[in-house]
Amino acid sequence: MPTLGTALFTWRKGDLIGADELGNRYYRERKGLRRWVMYANGIEASVVPPEWDAWLHGTIELPPSESPPKVKNWEQDHEPNMTGTASAYHPPGSLKRGGERRRATGDYDAWRPDG
Repeated sequence: MPTLGTALFTWRKGDLIGADELGNRYYRERKGLRRWVMYANGIEASVVPPEWDAWLHGTIELPPSESPPKVKNWEQDHEPNMTGTASAYHPPGSLKRGGERRRATGDYDAWRPDG
């Protein structure tokens, strides 16, 4: 939920430029260069897809709603940062995965300051 000041500023001075598949809405100031996003589900910058992030930061001039980027066949869909959620990545040996890891192979010698 946006703050009252942000909502008022958006209502008075913002033009809706487009929205992404997550429901985030993107705005541009009517008489200026300011660009901003109204998040659909809480403020989390990692949910902004790369093409909209590029527009917000002025890397590209036209928003993706006016000039959609060419999608390469090797590109994957954007995923937000899942750290701190139930879907977060836990590598082998992590306490969240039982704390078990493979035994060391013996090919590593720890550094010792005495030589």
